[in-house]
Amino acid sequence: MNTNTTKKWVVSALFAALTCICTMIIKIPTPTGGYIHPGDGMVLLCGIVLGPGMGALAAGIGSMLSDLFSGYMVWVPATFIIKALTAMVAGVLFRKTSQLLSGNKAASTVRTILGGIIGEAIMVFGYFLFEIGLNAASNGGFTAAAIAGGIAYSAAGIPANIVQGVTGIVIACVLLPILSQIPDVRAWIRDGANASA
Repeated sequence: MNTNTTKKWVVSALFAALTCICTMIIKIPTPTGGYIHPGDGMVLLCGIVLGPGMGALAAGIGSMLSDLFSGYMVWVPATFIIKALTAMVAGVLFRKTSQLLSGNKAASTVRTILGGIIGEAIMVFGYFLFEIGLNAASNGGFTAAAIAGGIAYSAAGIPANIVQGVTGIVIACVLLPILSQIPDVRAWIRDGANASA
């Protein structure tokens, strides 16, 4: 394992820890029993900085651990999958749009916003589907009435998840230029964009 690979693994572990901490440190409760938090900014940065694969792993593990440590046991598997997909999609789109927006002075911000919008849409839809299933299962099984009740209940969480997603995009847009001042981070972003071109 070369030095660059070792650095990337260490930074991935750090990103997972930061994702967990940012998710746990500020919690604004929502009507559906969840909470809004700034952790999605770190989820998006995981995918953008570390790449879709390693970034998805770091985002999924960090977010999952925050649910585990906060007592949201039933959410742990769903959070791992949803946040990993959010980071993966953001990372893929950030890299795929590198050539398309290379001449734009604000290209990095535009790419972060594009990747963030689609990634966070997956987060909103993923939690919506999971809450439908969770509510239906706890209210008599997967009957038409239980699913309809689950849809109505889950729909109440959509606005809070959208706010969380938008906040995550803003945080990622603010922090990415700062992180890009680190030579290794800048190289990982550049090399990932070149590899996907």
